[in-house]
Amino acid sequence: MNILIIEDETRIAKRIERMTREFFSDSLSSVNRVDELSDALEFIKNNPLDVVLLDLNLNGENGFDILKLAVSESFHTIIISAHKDRAIYAFEYGVLDFIAKPFNQNRLNQAFDRVLQNEKKQDVDIKFLAIKKKGAIELISVEDILYIKGSGVYTEIHLKSSKKELHDKSLEKLEQLLPKSFVRIHKSYLLKIIEMDKLVVKSGSKYTAELNNGEVLPVGRTKYKEIKEQWL
Repeated sequence: MNILIIEDETRIAKRIERMTREFFSDSLSSVNRVDELSDALEFIKNNPLDVVLLDLNLNGENGFDILKLAVSESFHTIIISAHKDRAIYAFEYGVLDFIAKPFNQNRLNQAFDRVLQNEKKQDVDIKFLAIKKKGAIELISVEDILYIKGSGVYTEIHLKSSKKELHDKSLEKLEQLLPKSFVRIHKSYLLKIIEMDKLVVKSGSKYTAELNNGEVLPVGRTKYKEIKEQWL
């Protein structure tokens, strides 16, 4: 695990680092601390990361200025902040967890468990996916997403408009963040279940999902029963 702590209070930053090291132990490759937004942006740009722990107030600067970039990246973002009133807003933009200050080791461990166990977020539904496009960050409404396909180290977000966008997060990470209305129908596909028109059984125990727009997606053999129960 490679972890970045973005926190301007040295005492708290050191405490988070200590707790992080205690939790991950030998599985921790690196843990770094920065206290300025500019340093955080530079570090994210130049280093591979698995988790970013982000405060929302950095020496008077707004941590939300980096949030859109963070959630567009391949890693998970966990907010650690005293601004509890901003939790809903943060979840809507795709953070995995929001830890309110003051916090203890158990609460931080819960967030780390979500990372390791691919536990689905149960709080507020995400409303946007942030993608990097033409040197900027663009927000896509979750309402406009039809399905998501795994594509190597990226994912392809297929929209109702027939447009396709790329996201840096893996299918597994997006599955954690998206509402329960998105169902893993295949190892390479996440589908918004209300967009399915038919569940078809073909010869040779092959299954497909026919969508309202006419597209056909493969359905995993082990997923068929679960999908059928959820869809009906």
